Amino acid sequence: MKAIIFDMGGVLVDLDIEACRQAYKEGLGFNEIDEILDPCHQKGIFGDMEAGKITADEFRDYVIAHSRSGVVYDDVDKALHHILVGIAPYKIDMLRRLSADYDIYMLSNNNPIATACASRMFEQAGFSMERDFKKCYISYQMKMLKPSAEFYKAVVADIGLPADQMLFIDDSKTNVQASVDAGLPAVWYEPGTDLDALI
Repeated sequence: MKAIIFDMGGVLVDLDIEACRQAYKEGLGFNEIDEILDPCHQKGIFGDMEAGKITADEFRDYVIAHSRSGVVYDDVDKALHHILVGIAPYKIDMLRRLSADYDIYMLSNNNPIATACASRMFEQAGFSMERDFKKCYISYQMKMLKPSAEFYKAVVADIGLPADQMLFIDDSKTNVQASVDAGLPAVWYEPGTDLDALI
């Protein structure tokens, strides 16, 4: 094995879906969040932002139009940031250690608002998304979403290694199976368990 590809949310970054829901509903009055927010596969306007079909500003405008009066862009961003809890310190140590022997990549369904927040979290923890990962494949930038086969195949082609020399780790069993079906070896990580032990 020469490359390890990590999902971001639920694998490297701990998530709190319920805190995000509450921030939108109670803080902004945006009740539609229940219909579009999911631990692994976003729906509706949220899914459109993660697929790169709409911009972050278009998402913000939509949320504001469906929230109580007085909500501004910063409120929308702060509510979304509640989904990201943080990165367990042992995972940073693990990434540093693994990066000495393997090429480390990220493959994530994500959006520009959460990605910017996660990038700051990684930077503060001492492992930069921009510098320390060999490359980050983010859905809104790629305009593709897991579990589509085209996303996995595009990543394998871009990395340029034989697929059997890579390993993808995701917290969604659907994504893991789709990755395997597309030819990229993958394993399921259960959030909250020992990621280092799994690897």
